[in-house]
Amino acid sequence: MSTRTKINQKDPAYHAMMALGEYLTTTPLTAKHHELIKIRTSQINGCAFCIDMHTRDARKEGETEQRIYALSVWRDTPFFDEQERALLALTEEVTLIGNHVSDDTYNKAAAVFEPAYLTAILMAIIAINSWNRFAITTHMEDFLKVG
Repeated sequence: MSTRTKINQKDPAYHAMMALGEYLTTTPLTAKHHELIKIRTSQINGCAFCIDMHTRDARKEGETEQRIYALSVWRDTPFFDEQERALLALTEEVTLIGNHVSDDTYNKAAAVFEPAYLTAILMAIIAINSWNRFAITTHMEDFLKVG
């Protein structure tokens, strides 16, 4: 499989996506929470490029190998706290939006996060879903061969 197109830094779409990423760095969202969102979303969407990138980034933020390996089965492990469980449940339901986001999942997240933090979580989920779709569609996975 070869890359269909490369992101060109002069392209306005690239700048728009990067601006969303820059915006997220100004929110209260922690780097650790952000990386959990990126990895779990990328697992669900099957984006090898993003999984590779964000597991590396998560390790740099102090995330453990054990938690990274267990992320796809987070419900069945004791490794994630109440906030992380709410964040991961919301991440999954927003990513699989065709099934809708249940009131139970949303209300659990709203109960453990302040409104601004919850908004940042939602924007982070939306952003990585967009990046996943771009990476998968354009075959960015081909870049993994060099890493």
